[in-house]
Amino acid sequence: MARVRLDAWSRATPDELVASLRGADPVDLIQAVRAASDETLVTLVHDAERGRAVVEVVTSRISDLAVPAQRAGVRGVVRWETPDGALAASVRVHDGTTEPVAAGVRPDLVVRGSVVQLLRLVAGQLDLAVDYLGGALAIEGDSALALGLAGLFAVDGTAPLTGAPVDPRDIDPIAVSRALHGVPIDHLRAVLESGFRPVVLDEIFGRMPAHVNGRKAAGARITVGFRLTGRPDGEVDRYVLRLSDGQATVLAGEAADAVGPDDRDATVTCEAHDFLRLVTGHLSAITGVLRGQLRVRGDKTAALRLSAAFDIPKAAA
Repeated sequence: MARVRLDAWSRATPDELVASLRGADPVDLIQAVRAASDETLVTLVHDAERGRAVVEVVTSRISDLAVPAQRAGVRGVVRWETPDGALAASVRVHDGTTEPVAAGVRPDLVVRGSVVQLLRLVAGQLDLAVDYLGGALAIEGDSALALGLAGLFAVDGTAPLTGAPVDPRDIDPIAVSRALHGVPIDHLRAVLESGFRPVVLDEIFGRMPAHVNGRKAAGARITVGFRLTGRPDGEVDRYVLRLSDGQATVLAGEAADAVGPDDRDATVTCEAHDFLRLVTGHLSAITGVLRGQLRVRGDKTAALRLSAAFDIPKAAA
């Protein structure tokens, strides 16, 4: 297979670029993308014909670029489309195979992102969930397929094809906090009405015990329930957070329901996107209560003390 030289490819004709991409060794291609700056990748796709070549060939090679053990169970028609709709390609992914499909075939998943983001995806350098939360790309359709797609590739820093796969459910709170700066509320609401909702909420609550401030939580015994609204089916996600002698435990669903009102100091009801803003530093607890975004039943002071007992990492403004 041909050696990958992105600098030379940037001077190639679109037809030459197609041939080079198709003939490139997958390991060499991934390593070259990982080592390249965004500026280099933008230069590679500096016009529509070259961008179209990259989108069409890279999507057609998804299975070649994936960790083999991750390919089983990833099935559906995936369409990658640039935000302006000018460049697009659809492929059918079925376990270990990828084949192009006609433009008229309805996709199960549409991802709207740049050509550079597509290259970062297959190189294991794209945090799909964070970019989606931050509005850097758009996702329509099968969220489970989107997660499966993101988890196909070896994470940057590990060997291409054989290294540890990307875990799209592993959401870094600092990256989320940074991504949410300036994001419209309507966008956050839409994300948390999608199939990414349980991924985001379970990851947030799952990380809470690791961020207890031992000094602030010393001697505290507080139990607070959370009812997160905004699900498309009208149901409510339920969690209970217990703080006892500097240690936190989280209960979800039926386990949370088993903790009755008499065993709670307070119950907080809010929309899921407001809870996300709360824990990432984009909404203060006091402001949320005063504005009615956080509705507290029970001991408001206990709920505020619980919030203050956690030091969840936040990005600088």
